[in-house]
Amino acid sequence: MAAEARTHSGAAERGLLRSLAAVFQRLRSQAARRLGWGVADQVVSSLTNFATGIYVIHALGAVQFGAFSLAFVTYGFALNAARGLGTDPLMVRFSGTDVLTWRRAVAKSAGTATNVGLLIGVCVLVAAGVLNGAARAAFLALGLTLPALLLQDSWRYSFFTLGRGSQAFLNDSVWAVTLFPALALLRVTRHTDVFWFVFAWGLTAAVAAVAGAVQARVLPRLSGAWEWVSRNRDLGPRYFAEGTASSAAIQLRGYGIGLILGLAALGAVQASAMLFGPVTILFLGMSLVTIPEGARVLRRSPQHLPLFCLLVSGGLTMAGLSWGVTLLVAVPRGLGAWLLGPLWRSTYPLVLPQTIFVLGQGVGYGAVTGLHALGASRRSVRLAFLWAALYIICALVGAVTGGATGTVEGAAVAPCACAPLWWWQLHAALRESGKIPAGRGFWSSRPVGEHRTPTRHKVQLVLKHFRSHRNR
Repeated sequence: MAAEARTHSGAAERGLLRSLAAVFQRLRSQAARRLGWGVADQVVSSLTNFATGIYVIHALGAVQFGAFSLAFVTYGFALNAARGLGTDPLMVRFSGTDVLTWRRAVAKSAGTATNVGLLIGVCVLVAAGVLNGAARAAFLALGLTLPALLLQDSWRYSFFTLGRGSQAFLNDSVWAVTLFPALALLRVTRHTDVFWFVFAWGLTAAVAAVAGAVQARVLPRLSGAWEWVSRNRDLGPRYFAEGTASSAAIQLRGYGIGLILGLAALGAVQASAMLFGPVTILFLGMSLVTIPEGARVLRRSPQHLPLFCLLVSGGLTMAGLSWGVTLLVAVPRGLGAWLLGPLWRSTYPLVLPQTIFVLGQGVGYGAVTGLHALGASRRSVRLAFLWAALYIICALVGAVTGGATGTVEGAAVAPCACAPLWWWQLHAALRESGKIPAGRGFWSSRPVGEHRTPTRHKVQLVLKHFRSHRNR
């Protein structure tokens, strides 16, 4: 009898191990597929921006690259505003919905992004009238093309919300395929100034924006923007404030560096950030995947959300550390001269503090993802304002006291100081939502009122979830 019991127990354990192996195999394949499309799409998207920046460095020099950098950080501000009001609520509330529901939501979301582009574009054109020289030319080109740039970005996030990363990759490929010949044409026709480079960059984005409407079979509803913002007023305005606070701090830092240290120093600071392009690609690619994926985890298996966030942070932190060490070794051995030309000598001292900045971002990234998946916008927006205040104050103080190196060191204070606070807020938000019962640890959480389930039954439930997801 005892032998039979041991045999039965051994068979059960072997069955459990096989079930666990199947679960991890499904997890790995599905996560790899979604993350693969996110990273591949971000590679193409960032490549268009990176190639334009590198081309400007070599063709126009440090001063006009500094003007390009001012236009680019302004574009980043507008991009975060459009995402906060338009695509961030879409990713939280419409991930994994049916196609008809998705199209109705996307029409209003894309219309909101376009309206943001029109409004900020007018402001940029007004600023161009006040400025002079290279900065005026860069802002004029940006103001004319900003609505198309923001609409193109909205298609990317819309496709990932539906789980169709391949469509986002195709759309960004359209932009890249049209951009590179446009840059070559400018060189051949001798239109080598910052206006034409920024204008070509935005005009080719307009081609991709039209292609996105064809791919999605959706036309942006400009008149639906107010309805979209109103229906998502508990998320959209806060995500707007969160995104614009961060990007406004980056923008003010750029303007401050330009005023305090000059456009050449701003070009060096921007070039140091460009050296971390592959890590930036990974971070942004993850953002396309992790927020909708976190929303799915929350709906189907909420007790796994903290572990999911920890894995995201761990992976990004290791990637940032590996790339920073690679740059510290490779830049003075030829990589810097190949990428940046003579600008690499003023850029190299900024690599180490820029690495610390990236590591701080990686540590806090998973917690930010969890807060967005929970829709805890009240908590995330408060921390975003704290991050922005620390970032701009420390960066500008560093610029005054330590030049270009000092401003990067000061900027690194913000993510490193805020990372523990992001995790603390995620813990508090989970408790507030009822996902962690009182008295239970952060990592052993399970929904309130849920009784312990045998491990084998848990595995069967997870397998059932992934089979249903695969067959959809």
